Amino acid sequence: MKQPSRQARWERRTQVPLLVLAVAFAVAYAVPIVAPDAGEGVHRACTHAEWAVWAAFAVDYLVRLGLAADRRVFVRTHWLDLAAVVLPLVQPLRLLRLVATLMLVGRRARMAPQVRLTTYVAGAVVGLLMFGSLAVLSVERDAPRGNIKNLGDAVWWSFTTMTTVGYGDHSPTTGLGRLIAVGLMLSGIALLGVVTANIAAWFIARFERDDQVERLQLAVLRELQDEVRALRGEVARLRGGDGDGDGDGGGAGAGSGPGGMPAQAAAGAPPSCAGQAGVTSPTP
Repeated sequence: MKQPSRQARWERRTQVPLLVLAVAFAVAYAVPIVAPDAGEGVHRACTHAEWAVWAAFAVDYLVRLGLAADRRVFVRTHWLDLAAVVLPLVQPLRLLRLVATLMLVGRRARMAPQVRLTTYVAGAVVGLLMFGSLAVLSVERDAPRGNIKNLGDAVWWSFTTMTTVGYGDHSPTTGLGRLIAVGLMLSGIALLGVVTANIAAWFIARFERDDQVERLQLAVLRELQDEVRALRGEVARLRGGDGDGDGDGGGAGAGSGPGGMPAQAAAGAPPSCAGQAGVTSPTP
């Protein structure tokens, strides 16, 4: 049995801790937005927590890069991880920190064999709803013409945007808010396509299994029919052979006696012959 590589062992051991850190990052990102009136110490602690989690993911990437058998191939095949680590360093792109964390957790979760498509889609939906609500609230709450002023409005807007319903009662007015809306709409369409394709694939697989079972049953029935025909032919052949043997025995019994002797010899000589044999002619 092939032993897992050092990189695979590291990824398996750090999967749960990184998931916990991602949840902590989401909380640290959400608290200043949901509770803007919190104290300065709370905001500072949340900022430090965000950077600490980002640093943990950066260290994880560097460790995996060091454990990789071919570092060039690792960088080329994990470019999304690298982008997620590098982009948050740009201060104007602070909103991308949450996106970066979600992308890293998503890629690490997909590496785990026990994670199924349904679980991943559900997690992506929840993450996108959370990201969209918090992000649009952070950029639209202080906008002069903004109409998304609280978390409830933000969550409602995220639902209607991801499902591409778009009631129009709430909409972003800033450029960054509209950019977030575009990302949510594209993500909603992509997730809807994934769910639809998954359901269609399930139905197709179910129909194929049913057809396969039906084909196997028909094959078994054909084999049974062939066996019944063969048995009928064998019975008919045996019956024909018994009829021929009975005809031969009747003919032999009528024309011959015991031991194959003629019937007259077995029954004795005719009476005339017997009388002649038993009478002596008189002496003249």
